[in-house]
Amino acid sequence: MFRAVIIDDENRVINTITTFIAENFSDIDVVDTANDITTGYRMIRKSDPDILLLDINLPDGSGFELLRKFDTPRFKLIFVTAHEEYAIEAFKYSAIDYILKPIEEDALVAALNRAKDVKVMEDQQLKVKALLDNLEGGSALKKIILRTADCLHLINVNDIVRCEADSNYTFFYLKEGKRILVSKTIKEFTELLKHVHFIRVHQSHLVNTDYIDRYMKTDGGTLIMRDNSEVPISQDRRAFVLKQLESLI
Repeated sequence: MFRAVIIDDENRVINTITTFIAENFSDIDVVDTANDITTGYRMIRKSDPDILLLDINLPDGSGFELLRKFDTPRFKLIFVTAHEEYAIEAFKYSAIDYILKPIEEDALVAALNRAKDVKVMEDQQLKVKALLDNLEGGSALKKIILRTADCLHLINVNDIVRCEADSNYTFFYLKEGKRILVSKTIKEFTELLKHVHFIRVHQSHLVNTDYIDRYMKTDGGTLIMRDNSEVPISQDRRAFVLKQLESLI
């Protein structure tokens, strides 16, 4: 049986989630609820939940402040929020589950099922660390979680030189020469990284503009990266890439 705690300033939301869990998840028991950080912290310490559903905006502070009270969180975290886009971006970078208000049942089911499937607690602790690091970075998101077949990697965004597609997988090339293979498409990472100086220059290539060394006109256009790798520019993206490079001058 999984123990859950819900912390939200709206009793209506708490009642909705509690009722839904009771009717659809026989293996999850909502053991405590709270409307603020002070009470929520006490409930978590008392109940030691497996799953925490947490709102961001609480009467005595933010849900992020509550998380900072736990050096090594032992719970699987799901944010329940109507918060601004930046917080959502931070969740995505950190691989933290979230559902938006008004709550959609399918989203809640998916988040709860993922929470039950998390087997290695260190993974969750790494995700929370990434989230808090990103939130402290202002508008510039700093860390990203990459999941491989073996583990989670906490990576500095500024250390990523480029990404290269391999069917439904993506290779990440880092500045120290390390290569990481992730079982997600490059399209997903294009969306995630488009606000932090990454541009898609080819169907199979996404590059960090900070690591572009020079542009070669031969063969339709090629980027030479600082790690000496060569990245082709597709014909349909050539004008866009040149415009982006000009904006960096």
